[in-house]
Amino acid sequence: MKELKFEEYPLNIPDFKELEKEFKALMSNFKSADSVNAQYEVMLRIGEFFDEVQTDFTIISVKHSLDTRNEEYKKAKDVIDELGPMFQSLTQEYNEEVLISKFKPELEKITGTFLFKILDLNRKTFQDSIIEDLQQENKLCTEYDNLMASAEIEYEGQIYNLEQMGKFVQDKDRTVRRNSSKKVEEWMKEKEDQIASIYSKLVKLRTKMAEKLGYNSFTSLAYDRMCRTDWSQEEARSYRDQILETAVPLATKLTQQKAKRTCVEKPQFYDLNFQFLDGNPTPKGIKDDLVNAAQEMYNEMGQEIGSFFGKMVDMHLLELEAKPGKMNGGYMTYFPRYKMPFVFSNFNGTSGDVDVLTHEIGHAFQGYMSKDIKPTEYRSPTMEECEIHSMSMEFLATPWMEKFFKEDREKYLLGHLEEAIIFLPYGATVDEFQHWVYNNPEASHEQRCEKWRELERKYTPFKEYEDFPFYDKGGRWMRQSHIFTSPFYYIDYTLAQVVALQFLGMMTENYAYAWEKYVKLCSLGGKYPFTELLKEANLENPFLTGTIQRTFKSIESVLEKYTINYNNRRFAEIQK
Repeated sequence: MKELKFEEYPLNIPDFKELEKEFKALMSNFKSADSVNAQYEVMLRIGEFFDEVQTDFTIISVKHSLDTRNEEYKKAKDVIDELGPMFQSLTQEYNEEVLISKFKPELEKITGTFLFKILDLNRKTFQDSIIEDLQQENKLCTEYDNLMASAEIEYEGQIYNLEQMGKFVQDKDRTVRRNSSKKVEEWMKEKEDQIASIYSKLVKLRTKMAEKLGYNSFTSLAYDRMCRTDWSQEEARSYRDQILETAVPLATKLTQQKAKRTCVEKPQFYDLNFQFLDGNPTPKGIKDDLVNAAQEMYNEMGQEIGSFFGKMVDMHLLELEAKPGKMNGGYMTYFPRYKMPFVFSNFNGTSGDVDVLTHEIGHAFQGYMSKDIKPTEYRSPTMEECEIHSMSMEFLATPWMEKFFKEDREKYLLGHLEEAIIFLPYGATVDEFQHWVYNNPEASHEQRCEKWRELERKYTPFKEYEDFPFYDKGGRWMRQSHIFTSPFYYIDYTLAQVVALQFLGMMTENYAYAWEKYVKLCSLGGKYPFTELLKEANLENPFLTGTIQRTFKSIESVLEKYTINYNNRRFAEIQK
């Protein structure tokens, strides 16, 4: 197949009747197969069929995210929001037939048992009776994304979207940090009723779906949707307790040190992203400079990843800069037909631009390394596994940070590690908030805000909102898109961060060993559930008591070294 550039990918809107006809023919072959090998071959063909459909769906979704104002893309996105659950009905039929196959014992020997656990969860979490509910869920998520992407905030005579406003909270001038944050708060307050209404509808809808499927709450349904076969809500609660006992004190200490370093008395929330008195580290150069630096880094890191990144660039599979109408955030997705991933982000001139070129490329490299795994259900890992690849890559890339930051290298290394630790309590906040919401689905918007603020005080006691009444009452959760569009997908980042910090400790001892382990991890795809994958890779399980504490201990010397290096660089600059 010719290697197409992204703009050459066709925008195909699937015809459900044609898809259904092709699927029925494949299922007929599956049922009539007279041997396990014949049936497995049909399974692989059905996987290819699913890949083709998923590719068309993904192209539409990506193009819409790049320009949410484009009418053609909006109409196409509306179509797949409707078609997605209908297509899920076909996959449900496939799941059922595989699970009752007369060759099931023999198939399990070929594929392993985890596949059948995945298919069983897929069966449990879907019935035709919730198709309309799923369609409505898709529409509400799209409505939220479009609303957040539509922000046009006037600041200092210019118009910015939410992503572009992010750079101002890192400004050296505290007045800029405060005033820009006030502008964002005003926009959020203006849209509060609309955002709150979307979320209330989502909570009600998801709760109704859970009841239809026989679950006691949407929380249990969400865990099954995410294929969490080897850990439960109780383990998540115990893990959050570990964060509270171990990470919160360290995060608080680091935040206090940062305030002292930046000479900010009584720091407010808008000061928390300001890391250094002489300014935060910033990438040196424009987008093309950063991409060229990344190419050099990956070439030196390894032949395979260097070649892969070059293909991403050549095939225009990196869409990195913030633009009007572009959806917020960043992501990696995958086009099965072309066996290539795609990276989306919103560069805004901060160190986060470089984080994208490590974090999202970590995701992308895993997708590329797993592209030939069969059956296709094993190609993509569970979410907490996916984030290991991305967050570990952020650390594995640190030896090359001078390419991106030049004289700001020491600032970046220290600030990045501090923020990795400080992130853990925030991730726990998001997770506990969602558990509370879906255990109390009738709660009002005001009660949700009160709960969010209560959890902020619990996990991030250093967050203050003086003269920001909307945030002080607990309104900031409405900026966190995962709460709306990917429920319960957030604790995954924290679990992966603990594992990524293990990679940091490893690479300081033996980089080649850490890199080899990382590549193997990427190559495993989704063959194992989370805790089994950790065993396979000889990594510590974050759920086990003491893991976070031991992990922090393993990077203690790294944090100390980064602090000393920064202080030495700062002293040398003062001496000049």
